[in-house]
Amino acid sequence: MKIKENLYNQRIISIDALRGITIFIMIFVNELASITNVPQWMKHMSADADAMTFVDVVFPAFLFIVGMSIPFAFNARLLKGDNAKTIWTHTVKRALALIIIGVFMVNAEYGYDATKMIIAPAFWGLLAYAMPIPIWNKYAKDFPVWIKNTLQYGGMLVLVALYFLYVRDTGEIGMTPKWWGILGLIGWAYLITVVYYWLVSGRLWAMIVFLIVCVIANSINLTEGSFIQQTSWLSFIAGHLTHAALVTAGVVISLLFFDRKVAAKINWGVIGFAVLFFVTGYLLRPYFGISKIKGTPSWTMFSATICTVLFYFLYWLMEIKKQTKWSNFFMPAAANPLLIYILPGVIYYFCKAVNVHIIPGYFRVGVPGIIWSLVFSTIMLFVMKLCNKYKIQLHL
Repeated sequence: MKIKENLYNQRIISIDALRGITIFIMIFVNELASITNVPQWMKHMSADADAMTFVDVVFPAFLFIVGMSIPFAFNARLLKGDNAKTIWTHTVKRALALIIIGVFMVNAEYGYDATKMIIAPAFWGLLAYAMPIPIWNKYAKDFPVWIKNTLQYGGMLVLVALYFLYVRDTGEIGMTPKWWGILGLIGWAYLITVVYYWLVSGRLWAMIVFLIVCVIANSINLTEGSFIQQTSWLSFIAGHLTHAALVTAGVVISLLFFDRKVAAKINWGVIGFAVLFFVTGYLLRPYFGISKIKGTPSWTMFSATICTVLFYFLYWLMEIKKQTKWSNFFMPAAANPLLIYILPGVIYYFCKAVNVHIIPGYFRVGVPGIIWSLVFSTIMLFVMKLCNKYKIQLHL
């Protein structure tokens, strides 16, 4: 793969802004999920609803941003002089870390037998959420090596111990991937897309072909009695291609936007793909419906449409019109997305483990609950600002 001597050598702040906004909304809707008596449009739609809300676009937006960042990440590593082995190793380690964290998070939520576990499930969950911080923290260059190694390897040993301390509701020892969790799904989609991106050297036409394959495989997998559905390993791959489609859509838009020597003021290719995403989702809707839970192709394509339009607007506002100051509010999340995603879980399981209720019940219902969710999300941004200042940043 060759180095791209173009806009990929620059920092595109509109991508950071989209990431920061997405993370802020993600924290908001995650907190809102525990609030009762809120409008349906502020919740995930049920699997059979044939509809989607803005909440159902948050996860796809993050996948889309992961895709947009891939060409920049590859170019940065090539500019550093990294060889193929280094890049492959980094890719596998990052994907594996996301998958591992995702599985631990899922098992912390449900599937255990509290009466047979040696430690309380809440304390188990606290350790499961907290240990990724010392393991994958981005330590400063002058940080004592022996302390760094103690924290990282100690954290790994704790995770291994947690695996054997986990007792499933079937009485068996050890965790299972009931599902991969949000981070795990991101890890699989990232791995599949990056492997393909490397094999085709990031060629635009090849990524478009892969996007088509992802949509077709997703559609066949959702067709009752199809050969993919009846073959476990094919169904496994097709299921992850659902999310890989969103990552690939991000890659395609990134290539269309920035893989040019001269950036046009109006990128008709991007506009064309936004329309194409929408039309594809519209045409497939009568057959599969719109469902985040089922991961239907209409959901992925409508989500890709929304993400493309939103990014185009942010690019116009920030890169062309140079209106960037407003985004400072969201940038702490953009700089430390994994930590801000994990930290609410650490807080939740800590409170549960020590039986402390920080928020009165009045703020867990209706409008007060919605307001609290916004306040909590804002507080988390300021916490991230402090973490970034003191070099507490997760880096996979």
